[in-house]
Amino acid sequence: MPVKQAEFFVSNSDPAKCPKPDRPEYAFIGRSNVGKSSLINMLTGRSSLAKISGKPGKTQLINHFVIDNEWYLVDLPGYGYAQVSKTEREKFAALIDGYLTSRPNLLCIFVLVDSRIEPQKIDLDFMYNLGEKGLPFVIVFTKTEKLGPTKLQATLDTYRAKLLETWEEAPQFFVTSAVTAAGREEILSFIRPLNQEYRK
Repeated sequence: MPVKQAEFFVSNSDPAKCPKPDRPEYAFIGRSNVGKSSLINMLTGRSSLAKISGKPGKTQLINHFVIDNEWYLVDLPGYGYAQVSKTEREKFAALIDGYLTSRPNLLCIFVLVDSRIEPQKIDLDFMYNLGEKGLPFVIVFTKTEKLGPTKLQATLDTYRAKLLETWEEAPQFFVTSAVTAAGREEILSFIRPLNQEYRK
């Protein structure tokens, strides 16, 4: 079932000023230029809901979108953007950590990974830290339309093997493309029962 309604709600630079935690919430995050805005627009069926930029590091606030008047989709700043000062990177890291650890209604974090790039330490470290904090997350492989089936499978196998070096069990993952809409129904189908369980 597609998203019927998706609207921008509010932007914040302070986790304490985020909306009341009165409905289920899902955060999307990844390294800069991973295709996050394109993925959000594909999931919601709105071509310009999240602002797409060719310049990495564009998202610098916590952006809340309300979906079908039932749940929040949260667009978080990217991590690992090298072309800002160390002070700025530390500020973004504190903003992200403050948000992730303060939202009781945050049901899952979608960690975006560029499927064309081999496992990166910064992504693996970020996921490890989520695990250490007990924060639920899944992995979303983006830009998969740029890979053939054989190359894509090899990428997934490589990533799974890398994760199993430190994880007892590999996190759940989704294969997506903002171009072909691959993964849309799988992600929305993952979210729906979590919403239902939250409302019980």
